[in-house]
Amino acid sequence: MEYAGQYRLEARLGSGGMGVVHLARSASGRRLAVKVVHAEFAEDPEFRARFRQEVAAARRVSGAFTAPVVDADPEGPRPWMATTYIPGPTLAEHVKRNGSLAPDEVVALAAGLAEALRDIHRVGVVHRDLKPSNVLLAADGPKVIDFGISRPSDSELRTETGKLIGTPPFMAPEQFQRPRAVGPAADVFALGSLLVHAATGRGPFESESPYIVAYQVVHDEADLAGVPDELLPLIERCLAKNPAERPTPDALMTVLRAVRGPQPPEARGPAAPVVLPAQRVASEPVVPSELEAESEPEAAPGSEVAASGVAGVAAPGGRRGVRRWVPAALAALVLLGAGTVVGLRQLDEREPAAERHPRDSAATTTAWRPWERELRGGAAKAKAKGARPASCSYGDGALYCAARGVQAARIDPADGRVVWSRPATTSRPGGTAADAPVPAGGLVRMVSPDGTRLEALDRRTHAVRWSREVSAYGGRVYSAGETVLLVAADGTVTAVNGATNRERWSHRLAGHPEPSFFAYGDGRTAYALTTAPDGRHTQVTAIDTVRGTTRWQRSLSGTLTPVGAGPDGVLHLTEADEQSRTVAVVRYDPARRAERRSELTVPVSLSSAAARGDRVYLLGEDGGLVAVDTARGAQRWRMETSVANASPLVVSGERLYFSSADGRLLAVDTRRARLLGQTRPRADRPGGQGFLALMPAPVAAAGKVFATVPDGTVFAVDARDPARW
Repeated sequence: MEYAGQYRLEARLGSGGMGVVHLARSASGRRLAVKVVHAEFAEDPEFRARFRQEVAAARRVSGAFTAPVVDADPEGPRPWMATTYIPGPTLAEHVKRNGSLAPDEVVALAAGLAEALRDIHRVGVVHRDLKPSNVLLAADGPKVIDFGISRPSDSELRTETGKLIGTPPFMAPEQFQRPRAVGPAADVFALGSLLVHAATGRGPFESESPYIVAYQVVHDEADLAGVPDELLPLIERCLAKNPAERPTPDALMTVLRAVRGPQPPEARGPAAPVVLPAQRVASEPVVPSELEAESEPEAAPGSEVAASGVAGVAAPGGRRGVRRWVPAALAALVLLGAGTVVGLRQLDEREPAAERHPRDSAATTTAWRPWERELRGGAAKAKAKGARPASCSYGDGALYCAARGVQAARIDPADGRVVWSRPATTSRPGGTAADAPVPAGGLVRMVSPDGTRLEALDRRTHAVRWSREVSAYGGRVYSAGETVLLVAADGTVTAVNGATNRERWSHRLAGHPEPSFFAYGDGRTAYALTTAPDGRHTQVTAIDTVRGTTRWQRSLSGTLTPVGAGPDGVLHLTEADEQSRTVAVVRYDPARRAERRSELTVPVSLSSAAARGDRVYLLGEDGGLVAVDTARGAQRWRMETSVANASPLVVSGERLYFSSADGRLLAVDTRRARLLGQTRPRADRPGGQGFLALMPAPVAAAGKVFATVPDGTVFAVDARDPARW
């Protein structure tokens, strides 16, 4: 088999009970791990049903701690699933080769896995096979893989009587006693066993016979000899026989957050990956062969997805001491033990968090609750497949959005109520996402979906205040505050007052035969850029959009694209090489006529970029996020986000927000270089279009973050505590 769908299979990475994992590449060159099921299972209807369930589960939980699904075909002659590939050993391999982890490394591992389970459980999925060979130690932290025997809470597939599913040393007692009633607490038990393995090199229940192991799990106390004293309370609670006595992932995160304490960026940067020989990519099966023979095929997959690594949190590593947190951790665990403080929540509960970041919540009240609103109009209402994500902007205390079938709509940010909606009378070519309306000067401006007319609406009544034919400009319509810039085919730039539709000025710009404009900040300055045919230099001109005069002009070396400009007028740009990879960030201070280049450690295939102050943030197509300090001329940090084909980045305060193609909204702490939280995937909702190549940018305003979903839904979350999203 040379291809799986459109992906050419380049190399074999590993094999297991379900199928074979191959290395492949997408059309853009992104490396993928493609899991192709064995031919004999492809003819089994029950297996196909389980594989469909695995794909659905993997898509639901795709996030920072799991392998994001890029594509799949569970109905093909040979079912397959493609996930992002990031190499890394499994925990089983690492312990076998290097021995047990240090206590602080186990704490870091526990923190990452607790957050992974939180994300898995909150979308209604139970993994049921969390074990060392299903945890990747990627360069940036632990990743949970292989959802081959996971079960969503709404699945119609049920375990058959007499069949065990799982790996005995890492199964919870209820998996042996009541396999049909296994819930999220079983994964917490498995986490406890896994942490014992990480800390000691062996499990808490061991025997050559899988049947004896099963008896030990149900009846005997765990063997915790060799576990560091400071980790005992946490692991003992995870290994409670009664599921109700085990802490939830949220509870574990609370304890571990106190345990680890504040993490300075330099201490939290990505740890060096553990490199394995090329022939040792796949891990070895750990399921005892006797019980494996009586289990379903998926019960012993080995590590066929071990190479489909992903990205997420800080990697285990770094000696930061653990004993100082023992009293606080013990006190917290005592409170958690009886479940009086933290119990099993509904998996889709969305309680607004207590205010922790006052700077982000100026207009947020304690009574406010997250909301979501479907935004479709006209034919799109009747035909769900026509839905596309909405694009939104914020102004005048309201959210303004455009969507398939909706030219513009005003939404109340407090409750998601649609104040008014104006249907679109034309269709956008190709069904792509609409451009967001622009609120300015008491009006709301937008270009019609077919690109022929520029219209301004009254923001309260949505009545048309003025309209202008713009089809002759071929889409070269740029908004710069209260001015609209129209660029003709001959390079003539015409500036229009966005409030009155009156022409302000019209002329060509020296050095720009057909300029592209970018506007930031003050609303009165726009930047025209033209790159020379050989790519050696870029002409940059800053113009006053009201008067049409040139503020400054400079020829800068390289192929440049602007990122943003601050209130001080300092402009940031990215520099690309011949392969269109970003290799540097350029800072230009027009007041001093000073130019500084910050070279990147590794070139980035750029997806989007954003700037705030002296920092520039670059998000690569592979999900890598880089921060560059342009004042110092150096790369500050790098982390992995697991998000490919992301929306443009949005900076608000000390946070970055962006959306993924599966409908997740993510928040990153720019000080600590860590993921703060993310919403659940929404790509497979009824009426959705699955995974999209590009999502519109989210909007951060008034203490909230507004984002869109592939099916046309707009939703809002509280910006104060993304961990509760």
